[in-house]
Amino acid sequence: MAVKIYEDCINCAACEPVCPNKAIAEGDPIYTINPDLCTECEGFHEEKQCVAVCPVDCIHDDPDHVESKDELLAKKVRIHGA
Repeated sequence: MAVKIYEDCINCAACEPVCPNKAIAEGDPIYTINPDLCTECEGFHEEKQCVAVCPVDCIHDDPDHVESKDELLAKKVRIHGA
């Protein structure tokens, strides 16, 4: 499942540099996460880095993009190679 940045985002940009997939971009009016690039940090970190650094707790699971751990790892390979 990809994660999503919700409306209470304060545009602090803390999440953008910690994403290993470059899935986070500045949007208008809030940052956004590209679900085609989000792997929830599977294969990189124990926890979702954007969630860990968000000072206002505005990043949560995206119910419109549910994926298993295997699907997330396959996406990582597709994006970064083996």
